Amino acid sequence: MERYEAREHERAPVALLGLGTAVPECRLDQKDTAARLAEGLEANGRRDQARWARRIFHQSGVETRYTCERSLSGPASESRYAPGTEQEDAPRTSERMALYREHAPILAERAARAALADGGVEAGAITHLLTVSCTGMYLPGLDAELAHRLELRSGLRRLPLTFLGCAAGTTAIRTARELVHADEQAVALIVCVELCTLHTQPSGDKESLYAAAFFGDGAAACIIGRPSAVSGQGEQRLNDMFIVSEGRSDLASEAAESMRWTVGDNGFDLFLSPRVPELLGQYVPGMIEQYAPGWTPAWWAVHPGGKGIVDAIQKLFELSDEHVAVSRDVLRNYGNMSSVTIMFVLRGLRERLRKQGGGPSEGLAVAFGPGLTAELLRLTYIPSAEQVERTAEI
Repeated sequence: MERYEAREHERAPVALLGLGTAVPECRLDQKDTAARLAEGLEANGRRDQARWARRIFHQSGVETRYTCERSLSGPASESRYAPGTEQEDAPRTSERMALYREHAPILAERAARAALADGGVEAGAITHLLTVSCTGMYLPGLDAELAHRLELRSGLRRLPLTFLGCAAGTTAIRTARELVHADEQAVALIVCVELCTLHTQPSGDKESLYAAAFFGDGAAACIIGRPSAVSGQGEQRLNDMFIVSEGRSDLASEAAESMRWTVGDNGFDLFLSPRVPELLGQYVPGMIEQYAPGWTPAWWAVHPGGKGIVDAIQKLFELSDEHVAVSRDVLRNYGNMSSVTIMFVLRGLRERLRKQGGGPSEGLAVAFGPGLTAELLRLTYIPSAEQVERTAEI
């Protein structure tokens, strides 16, 4: 704590001050979903694909997910998203975008209000709004709608980050940190919302089944600012927080084709190469070494883009099960929610670090996206003064 208190007299550090999350009401049980999907494929004479569906869903590392599309929770025969649906009968992209526009602002607002409450920050203190999504678009956009819904200040600076994929939540934190670092009075609100299940494809091929097995819907938000910039706002408290250091974005362009997300007539088409874990092993160690030479993080916030990705990072850096426990918990309970997921991981890590007690500790957030992009962000967990006092008494 001492070195951060010393810096406060010079220039207050940039911190993640509040976190909020939200998911739709409709919950998908993985075993039940796999069974219904396999039954639908078998009913259409696709027994090999039904076997693949059961295997892929079983090996995904996911137990539950959430969706805003209720038909995905019913029999395959009653869903236009299910394999076996004729292409011309599947939901068109315009229909999926209409559902996105209906549901995304609601989830985004819930997450944003939760983050503001968590940080004890009033909406009027927000100077910058960064909105993140790669699963839908419309104009006026989510940023404009949130500014109205949250009654944010006149002159608000808005920055939509679109189509950056799973890494975008970390991209937004890095970008907000740069904005706040340049302006001591700036307070940024980041809101990520992804409705991945809207792009479930009616094809029964392996690629479509793989995507259908672990993507879920959700929203998350966080506040990036200096504690001094929001002091006196509402009932702002000296909560525990993450100090955000300068991040790094790296690109392995040789692996650009390993992740693709394109707009089709029936939603967005996703391709994830089975070589992604192998490619991470090829490029990521060098990226991290360039970012933080010789550093060993005390904890890791790994974006759970899939079970294979978490497995690859754990093996590459010889991490313990404890190091990746929160990432696996998020994947198991929510699936991969693209850009949203890293904030669920940070929320879980904050809860775990809070319970463990002790002083400040440094960790690394890592997320990957199309490009092949790696977002690296060094964070320092700072417990609240009250927590430090309690720990000292034990």
